Amino acid sequence: MDLTYSEDQTLLSESIARFIQNDYDFETRRRIAASEHGLDPAAWAQFADLGWLGIPFSEEEGGLGADPVAVMILMEQFGRGLVVEPYVPSILLGGRLIAAAGNAAQRERYLGDLIAGRTQLAFAHGEPGGRYALAHVATRAEPGSGGFTLSGQKAVVHNAAAADFLVVSARSSGEPGASEGISLFVVPRGAAGLSIRSYGTVDGLHAGEVALDGVEVGEEAQLGVPGEAFPVIEGVTDTAVAAVCAEAVGIMDRMREMTLDYIKTRQQFGRPLGSFQVLQHRAVDMLITCEEARSLALMATLKLDGTAAERRRAVSAVKAHVGNAGRKLGQEAVQLHGGMGVTDELALGHYFKRLSMIDTFFGDTAHHLDRFARNS
Repeated sequence: MDLTYSEDQTLLSESIARFIQNDYDFETRRRIAASEHGLDPAAWAQFADLGWLGIPFSEEEGGLGADPVAVMILMEQFGRGLVVEPYVPSILLGGRLIAAAGNAAQRERYLGDLIAGRTQLAFAHGEPGGRYALAHVATRAEPGSGGFTLSGQKAVVHNAAAADFLVVSARSSGEPGASEGISLFVVPRGAAGLSIRSYGTVDGLHAGEVALDGVEVGEEAQLGVPGEAFPVIEGVTDTAVAAVCAEAVGIMDRMREMTLDYIKTRQQFGRPLGSFQVLQHRAVDMLITCEEARSLALMATLKLDGTAAERRRAVSAVKAHVGNAGRKLGQEAVQLHGGMGVTDELALGHYFKRLSMIDTFFGDTAHHLDRFARNS
C-alpha cells in the first residue's frame, strides 16, 4: 500500500502547518483557551475561508467532498498546534450527525451556515453514570401535540455554551442501555427549559452540563427515523474518535520534537544531554512510538468506510493503543525535561494534559480493549 500523501493532501497539511506557525503560537492558544467560550471567532472564520469546515461534508451538502484521510491530516496538524477551537464537537459530531441522519431540508437549514462558520453546534449525548456506553440514554422524549417534550441531564457536552444548536439524544422507547428507541433532536440554545452550566476542562477546552426540563420541540426538530438513531450515533462517534487519535499523533510528535530539542541544548556534566547514549535510545523509542501510532491512526481512518464490524475493531484498536502510547511518551517527555516539564509556563505540560484527556474521550483504553474483544 502506498502511504504517501497525494499532492492535494500534502498542500492541505502544509497550509495548516503555516497557519499554526504564523497565526497560532502557544501564547495565542493560551489567550483563546482563557476566553469565555474557548474559541476565537476570527480564527474560526479563517477556518471557514480556507475550506477546513467543509472537509468532512459532501459537495451536495456544501462541503469539499474530501475523503477521511483529509480529516486525519487536519487533526494531526491541529494536535501539533494544540488548537482549542471546537472542530470535533461542532463539525465532526454535531455537523456529521445532521448530515448522516437529517433530511434534505434539515441539511440545507443547518449545514450551510455551519460550513460558512456562522453557526456552532454541540452533541449532547453523554449522561451521568453512562461510563462510555453509547446506548446509556435516560433522557426521555415524550410525544405531544405537534412535537416532543425532552427531559433529562447531559454531562460533559463540549462546546455547549457556544453552540447555537445542540444535537440531543433522547429515548422515545425502551430503557437505558438498549440500542433501540434512541432518537436525535436539534434544540436551539435559547429553548425554554434548557439550561447550561459551562466550565473549562483541564486541557484548556470548554464543556458544559446540560439540563433539559420539559423542553418542547416541534416534529421538524427530529433527525432521521424515530427510535433508530443508535447506528448513526455509533458511526459518527467512531469517525470523531479516529480524528482525535490523529490529533493525539500530532501532539505526541510535537512533544517528541520539543524533547529532542531540549536534550540537544541542555548541558549536564559539561556536555549536552543528547550526547548520552542512553538518552539517545530513549529518543529513538519515542520516535518509534509516534510512528506506530500514526500507522494505526491511518489504518483506522481507512476502515471508516468499511463494514460496521471492521470500523469498530479498527477504531477501538487505535484508541486503546493511543491511550497507552500517549501515556508512555508523555511521561518520558516530562521526565526528560525534569521538574520544568510540569510547569504551567512550559507548553509541554499543556500538550500532555490534552493527550491525557483524549484517553477518556468516548471511552478510555480499558473500554476500547473490551470493545475490540467483543467485535473480534
